[in-house]
Amino acid sequence: MDFQLTPDEEAFRAEVRAFLDENLPKGANKSDPAFIAEWCRKARAKRWVGFSWPKEVGGGGGTIMEQVILKEEMSKRKAPPLGTCMMGLAWVGPSIIQYGTEAQKQRFIPDILDGKYQWCTGYSEPGSGSDLASLQCKCVREGDDYVVDGQKIWTSIAMWSKWIILLVRTGVPEKEGQAPGGAMRAATKHDGITCLLVPMDTPGITVRPIKNMSGGAMFAEVFFDHVRVPVENRLGEEGQGWQVTVSALAHERSSIAEVTSLQRKLEEVKELARRSRKNGRPALEDDGIRRRIARFEAKIEGMRFNGMRALTKQLKGEPLGAETSINKLLRAELEVAFGEIALEMQGSAGHLAKEVDGGRWQNFALSWPEVVIGGGTPNIQKNIIAERVLGLPKD
Repeated sequence: MDFQLTPDEEAFRAEVRAFLDENLPKGANKSDPAFIAEWCRKARAKRWVGFSWPKEVGGGGGTIMEQVILKEEMSKRKAPPLGTCMMGLAWVGPSIIQYGTEAQKQRFIPDILDGKYQWCTGYSEPGSGSDLASLQCKCVREGDDYVVDGQKIWTSIAMWSKWIILLVRTGVPEKEGQAPGGAMRAATKHDGITCLLVPMDTPGITVRPIKNMSGGAMFAEVFFDHVRVPVENRLGEEGQGWQVTVSALAHERSSIAEVTSLQRKLEEVKELARRSRKNGRPALEDDGIRRRIARFEAKIEGMRFNGMRALTKQLKGEPLGAETSINKLLRAELEVAFGEIALEMQGSAGHLAKEVDGGRWQNFALSWPEVVIGGGTPNIQKNIIAERVLGLPKD
């Protein structure tokens, strides 16, 4: 594991820092739409939006190490996102680049880079969340259209999205008996999955937001009632949806940017501890609080080194294994623990909505499901670590 950057990488880090010094002054209103628009315009001009994408489709062609440097420096400075089409940049765009037709690339890639609208992801279902390959949302071909019937759940920002990348079942495994009318046969449950790109205003689609504990609603249920989708909107070949989905995970997954974010959040917890009182003195001087903070620091440092291990494998061209689930599990634990200790240090004020810091810690403590559940629950991550990393018997 080499922690030293090359001269070119050091020069790129200096370039990123200079950009931040010039375009992210102290006191900047990072929630102002006009500021965000100008920020994205400048980042787009640098080709830092879609930085890992090939230059021929409008991306930056950045190396893996440059991607890490860019994410790390942006996270340290609490910079706005590089682009506003979050899911489009994270996995929809990369999937279209790899599997899409030329017409699909020309239609969608520029809009994703420019952040013209949002995408949502139709993966999880009521009976198949973490076991994605067991999805049952049915899709039958009728001429030049696919007809979709079924339901998705925990679909982030579905209520604000213009398009959905949707996984459907166009084939059933042989052992499950006769295929439904129009459906093809599939050797395994993975082979019968197809990926579609569907406009959210298509007749037959119903979106129902799911309110969380803090009163917000980032997730939604999405219902499909005889929804017709042109065959030209299929991404990849019929039955290739599983490969399309897995390919999006082949990009930078070292979690180093997440580690930087957690380090920053821990500093905020420490600052709250300095201002809070416990047994007549600052909470930061309490032995119990100090031990818990020390454990947080140890976990975050472990995540950093595990991320470095993953990054080293990527730089060597080696495939990433299940060890990336370790950081996902630790992040979930830390997100919950930060909220708990923050409310505990506030004492009785922790029960009030806006007594301390405008209620930001109360909101934080109630918003963890979006981070903890998204991408696979802790129990699923534990099973992955046990079976694929430690070699224990299957659950």
